[in-house]
Amino acid sequence: MTSAGSARNGAAPAAGLRDAAQARAAQMAERVRGYVEHETPTGDAEALNAFADRLLARYADLGGVARRVPSPTGDHVAADFPGHPDRAGEAPLLFIGHHDTVWPKGHLAGPMPWRVEESAEHGTLAHGPGVFDMKSGLVVMETALELATLAALPHRPVRIVVVADEEIGSPTSNGLVRERVEGAFAALGFESPHPDGALKRGRRGSTRLRLSVRGRAAHAALDPEKGISAIDELVDQLVAVREIIARHSSGVLCNVGVLTGGGKANVVPDRASADIGLRFADAAVERAVLAELGARTPVRAGAQVSTEILSSRPTWVFEGAGDPFTSAVRRAGERLGQDIAAAPAAGAADTNTAGSLGVPTLDGFGPRGAGAHALHECIVLSSLPERAALVAGILAEV
Repeated sequence: MTSAGSARNGAAPAAGLRDAAQARAAQMAERVRGYVEHETPTGDAEALNAFADRLLARYADLGGVARRVPSPTGDHVAADFPGHPDRAGEAPLLFIGHHDTVWPKGHLAGPMPWRVEESAEHGTLAHGPGVFDMKSGLVVMETALELATLAALPHRPVRIVVVADEEIGSPTSNGLVRERVEGAFAALGFESPHPDGALKRGRRGSTRLRLSVRGRAAHAALDPEKGISAIDELVDQLVAVREIIARHSSGVLCNVGVLTGGGKANVVPDRASADIGLRFADAAVERAVLAELGARTPVRAGAQVSTEILSSRPTWVFEGAGDPFTSAVRRAGERLGQDIAAAPAAGAADTNTAGSLGVPTLDGFGPRGAGAHALHECIVLSSLPERAALVAGILAEV
């Protein structure tokens, strides 16, 4: 890591990165606006693929080799940047992001128009669907690479993965993320930071599970004894789920988010299901709970019970506050006059995968802001160049 050592001796002056990033502040804001105004709801393959085209062109302009990874619900993007010739053989840094958002098309023209306003507390804010989660993070990512190129930083290679289904747990992209993580030196996630700007180091595991029941239909008055109520069975199963969670009280969150079943009040229902969201702070508890839920048996004779994992991200528990990568990130921040803190996060993301596989990982390199998945979603525009300079500084440091 002699190149990193030379960076520490002044080969990549922090003042130059700060100035270069600040000079691109307006350009970054305008690019964020363009990305936000290109609405990309999860599952809208046409919109997501058109946005993927924008990313492919942008990464090519920055000197990367980019490709699409086809998916029926929207293509993912992978790109590779060679880094400095003297470091071509070193393990790459991995940048992780996504281009899908939770917002249906029409929010831009309806309740969430792009708008810029002044805040007495935070300065200039930009609002719009996906601006915080995470179109602005994508702009930070690409601007950092641009700064590194312009400053001729002697950085190691960089891999990028931007997925199209992160907001629903990355069911079609999880394998791609794992592939991109393999052999990486460290991973940076460009999701939003904590409200105070602190990075995210560790995330709860997140699993979406469907508990389905099949019963037997019958007339609810003439021969109810011939029926098996799938809804009654599901209710009993959900009580049992709560009991399982209670036995494993070490940081497990459980939310029954969707219930379906039945059709008419005079018919014993033969089908019912519940979609359950689970969050885990402990990997061992995660394995135990999922094993129990996957082995559910019916309460009443004749009913059938099954569980299906819709998406799952493993628990990422950070262990080792003094690891070299985190220390290098802090040094990069110090050179730029930024105080870098990090703390665990409740939400899950694709950095769960990198962190759980043992690759040094930090998330939250997107700009400061608020309102993820909320109508008041916004970013602090002044933090765009700050974050881009920080990531460029990290490229110089590691």
